[in-house]
Amino acid sequence: MRVLIVENSQHVAETIADALRREPDIEISAIARTGPEGVAAAVRLKVDIIIMGIQLPEMDGFEATKEIMIEAPTPIVVVADDRDAAQVEISIRALRAGALSVIPVPKNSELREAAAPRRQFIQTLRLMAGVKVVRRWRRTAAPPVSPERRMPAPAASPRVGIIAVAASTGGPAALQRILADLPASFPIPILAVQHISHGFISGMVDWLNTVCSLKVRIAADGQRMEPHTVYFAGDDRHLGVSSRQLLRVSDAAPLDGFRPSANYLFSSVAQHFGAAAAGVVLTGMGRDGTEGLQELRKAGGRVIAQDEATSVVFGMPGSAISAGVVHEVLPLPEISSRLTNLASNKEMNGHV
Repeated sequence: MRVLIVENSQHVAETIADALRREPDIEISAIARTGPEGVAAAVRLKVDIIIMGIQLPEMDGFEATKEIMIEAPTPIVVVADDRDAAQVEISIRALRAGALSVIPVPKNSELREAAAPRRQFIQTLRLMAGVKVVRRWRRTAAPPVSPERRMPAPAASPRVGIIAVAASTGGPAALQRILADLPASFPIPILAVQHISHGFISGMVDWLNTVCSLKVRIAADGQRMEPHTVYFAGDDRHLGVSSRQLLRVSDAAPLDGFRPSANYLFSSVAQHFGAAAAGVVLTGMGRDGTEGLQELRKAGGRVIAQDEATSVVFGMPGSAISAGVVHEVLPLPEISSRLTNLASNKEMNGHV
């Protein structure tokens, strides 16, 4: 696995490099100190994965990411040394530019030792290096829309009383786009599971509260759900419902390696809301959520998947589509309006 490190801090770059050199199958192709150097190296070296810092001279991390995804599409992992809301906002801008994931920089001692943080760091790089990324284009025209969006709308059903959303790789930027487009008067609660590095969910929630009209919260067990509010699963906790009024936050065993789990969320909502629920699966690696969405569809609920053209990674939505549990496949810009229609019991054709 050939790696390019783009990081202005010599200490951080060398800490990462020392950890990678311990792996016999990993080769550090180059260490770039500025954004333009990183872009040039990505074009020249054609590496398997790029580790990207944020604070770079001449061209910052998300601009460098954007250029690389245009000039030499490569899996990019952003490393962040701070977890506050401002850092999360900057990191999400990198995700919107095409980065696959944002992970904290482990401490020097953690990377030098054979500790869990080091193993997790290396494992993340290996997983992301295997992702097939899509070239981004400079904005000269609207991107083509996937023909899948022309799937017919499902028949009318009871008014939706809850929305359950799950995402993984590329999800923070997708969620920001959807939630920012929903009105402050959105009449029902939204429950969300986002696979993200431990410690980042609080900062992401804080940042979303600055860009969305809805209230965004980390869910608490037994909390009564309110309209106009988005509830996120916290670090290492499942999110579901115990009734049509109350949230359930659980430390039950991970499902297929995930906690929080999209399957847990969708199954819980299917059990308590049935046909009055809608499930949305967004960009992400793997297939988490497919089994839960099968239960939701069987219970009469609606299922929406993000299309391939607007997904950073089409694993989770692609798995649900292949399983035949999805009613509609929509490009990201259309999902918020569809949710607004569902919450008000309006079908796509405008009929109530």
